[in-house]
Amino acid sequence: MTSRFTGRVAFVTGGSRGIGKAIVEQFAGEGAKVAIIDVNEEALTETAAELREKGYEVFAKVANVVDAAQVEAAMEEVVSEFGSLDILVNNAGVIRDNLLFKMTESDWDTVMDVHLKGSFNATKAAQKYMVEQKYGRIINISSTSALGNRGQANYATAKAGLQGLTKTLAIELGKYGITANSVAPGFIETEMTKETAARIGIPFEELIKYSVAQIPVGRSGKPTDIANAVAFFADERSSFVSGQVMYVAGGPKN
Repeated sequence: MTSRFTGRVAFVTGGSRGIGKAIVEQFAGEGAKVAIIDVNEEALTETAAELREKGYEVFAKVANVVDAAQVEAAMEEVVSEFGSLDILVNNAGVIRDNLLFKMTESDWDTVMDVHLKGSFNATKAAQKYMVEQKYGRIINISSTSALGNRGQANYATAKAGLQGLTKTLAIELGKYGITANSVAPGFIETEMTKETAARIGIPFEELIKYSVAQIPVGRSGKPTDIANAVAFFADERSSFVSGQVMYVAGGPKN
């Protein structure tokens, strides 16, 4: 792989599994120093060890994106250790799927907190460093569910909210050399989609088969597909691309 991110520091929330892990691996493989925060201590430790074994420079800390103080402290440590904070990927997410009439207030609040408050906390903490250095790349992980998805009133709303946040950040931060963009994955094979299969009571393989039948390119998505799109937005050469939402779903989404 090329080393287009040599000298850059990438901070990824929820970076120990699935899409987040693939994003971290992409950045590390292309020369970046990577920082990961996650609430899953076991997965975080395992992922950090894997990356260090490959010779990558990694910062890993258990932190909850919903707690602004924890996020700020982690970023302060990263900048102190690595010298800068150039790329932020707001990837941390949870699902609490249910039809609206069965959805609890807790189901709603948990999803809003992690996706929206979490992204707000991380972005607010990161922009301070990015504005000062007059450079930054912010990438928010949205979803095709932002367009509406049965059983996901909370998740769809949160992911649509991230797209509004993305466009506003692009307007506010552009003059500081900071771009903000969003990647909206379609069906991707991850732990989260395995949870979806379990919720609706079908084998994961059956969900994959059903999903692939709806996808024009005729295959399901992999975490690396999303990592590739994130890397495009994070590239220094993508400085004229900001406030955009890229649907990575194997076909068009309206």
